[in-house]
Amino acid sequence: MPLDAVLLVGVACLFAIVSGMNDGGALLATGLKLPTVRPATGIATMVVFVALVPLATHQVALTFVTRLATFDGDGGRSATTIAVICSLVVVLVLSAKGRPTSLTLAIVGGLTGAGLGWGLPVSGSSVALVLLFGVAAPVVGALLAWVVSGLLIKFTTTRGLWHWHWAGFLLQTLAYAANDGQKMLAVFMIALGFSGAPLAYTSLVAALFGVGALYGLPKAGRTLSREIIAFRPLHGVSAELSAGTAVLGCSALGMPVSMTQAIAGGLIGSGVNLGGGRVRWYAAVKIVTAWLLTLPASLLLAAVAAFLVKGAGA
Repeated sequence: MPLDAVLLVGVACLFAIVSGMNDGGALLATGLKLPTVRPATGIATMVVFVALVPLATHQVALTFVTRLATFDGDGGRSATTIAVICSLVVVLVLSAKGRPTSLTLAIVGGLTGAGLGWGLPVSGSSVALVLLFGVAAPVVGALLAWVVSGLLIKFTTTRGLWHWHWAGFLLQTLAYAANDGQKMLAVFMIALGFSGAPLAYTSLVAALFGVGALYGLPKAGRTLSREIIAFRPLHGVSAELSAGTAVLGCSALGMPVSMTQAIAGGLIGSGVNLGGGRVRWYAAVKIVTAWLLTLPASLLLAAVAAFLVKGAGA
């Protein structure tokens, strides 16, 4: 195996672990106050879905690989390695400053910037379309949650809410595996040069994701379930159902979006339904500010790094 491929595989493994730390806790956060889905059961379920769903559909992974920029030619692996490293740096720096953000936004920015810096063909229209869907997902999640929370209040008892939590968690996990989670698979696709999604690779991605989710659950779960809203179980179930629906719709179009953003939008929408005072708007503004910083910071850092690395090797 070429050295650049070996290096990218190592970076891809690290990326999958960090994705689990960043995303896994967020997927479980909405149900932490309900006894229905225990953390161990939830992580096991996520691992199975992340391993199996891409065998049926991996269109979002192909969007990362082929639609943002062309990474299958000369320098594609090197540019991808730079993109992933820069994305991780931006996310870790923002998290250290108390501004948790979207790893999906970071990798979109990183791949675009690295493609530009390395001189690879970059599709401006595709990048713009991905950004449009990225903005729409949390907004749609918020609107859906506003409606769903009202329906749950009228037609569901406390015990019935437990059943809806299972349905919402499964829907949300399915949507993640069909969309946001495929950013991990995309990096392996570029590293190893396969166009499909073999079970061996999806299983590796899922196992690494599970390790990260187990480690990152306490911090990621606390951020969403406590900071953004004065949390009640109803908010969590509404966010699960609405975020899962919004992200699954984007998956059907092959558009990568952030499940964390959609969940945050869902929590805000359900909170507004019960009175805007339940939403901690200062925390919401802090998170949105981090989102706005993430993509341009990742793009600029990756573009400069790729340009310098390529120039040094020329």
